[in-house]
Amino acid sequence: MRRPRALVLPTLPDSALARLSEIADLAEVSARPSLGFTDDELADLVIETGATVLITDGDQVRTSVLGLPLDIVAIMGPPTSVDLALAAERGVTVLHAAARDPEAVAELTLALMFAVSRNIVAADREVRRGRVYRSRVPPAHRHRGRRLAGRTFGIVGLGRVGRAMRWRCEGLGMRVIACDPLVPEATHTLPALLAEADVVSLHVPLTEETRGLFGYAEFGAMRPGSIYLNTSRGGLHDLKALVDALRGGQVGGAGLDHFEGEWLDPAHPLTALPNVVLTPRLGDATGESHEELAEALVEDIARLLRGEEPTHAHVPA
Repeated sequence: MRRPRALVLPTLPDSALARLSEIADLAEVSARPSLGFTDDELADLVIETGATVLITDGDQVRTSVLGLPLDIVAIMGPPTSVDLALAAERGVTVLHAAARDPEAVAELTLALMFAVSRNIVAADREVRRGRVYRSRVPPAHRHRGRRLAGRTFGIVGLGRVGRAMRWRCEGLGMRVIACDPLVPEATHTLPALLAEADVVSLHVPLTEETRGLFGYAEFGAMRPGSIYLNTSRGGLHDLKALVDALRGGQVGGAGLDHFEGEWLDPAHPLTALPNVVLTPRLGDATGESHEELAEALVEDIARLLRGEEPTHAHVPA
């Protein structure tokens, strides 16, 4: 039986590469577009390398690539760049780690909450630019923040990340409430949560039912001056409604880790608001998360090549 050849596009940790080299010949690329390969570009690369296993993390895998004799496509992250229906039709197995690292996402959510509540980013910029004493108002007054101990933290979505947030916020001395119709211990409805929470944090998946979950009505129902956090998906809220709520003071600050298409126009009104902290999808961007994901993905490739079912990844029907 011919030994598989794996085209590896993302940078994998040494441990995962070593394991992969035991089961397949490796083909790596030295240069890669910052936004990934297009479908046609990637198809040319697969043909050039003779790959039967493709490992990617955002490159377009559609008609051209899926028309080639590939056995496995493994995704380092959500499979949004892959035509899953076409892959199933053509018998190409698609692997991806479905779950994010809840601990890492929770840690970034906390970081955003602290950054917003204590004006850390704006203060840091002033120090770097030598403009701390630019006015008669001292920095301790200009950047006066809010103490979180004793405040109410509202979790929308009590899944793995929501639960990781719950014990962390309780450890900070915050009162924690939650809304989730699928979890009995989440006792609040969304309107009740919005009326009580000083911080509202979204931890729900993006589905047809949850798209646009937060709009003018929801932001308007939040406590005046409260903080809004979203480290789940940009499609969960109406961005214009959020900007208007921030400008009007109904929402006192926001921390966002996702945007529609994972891209925010630098000219967008959100970027000019001083009470907003923005990060580019860094939720589980930690060395530990990357290593664990890569090792799980490679191990599932090994299982499939042995004719076994994968255990840490998802194979669409």
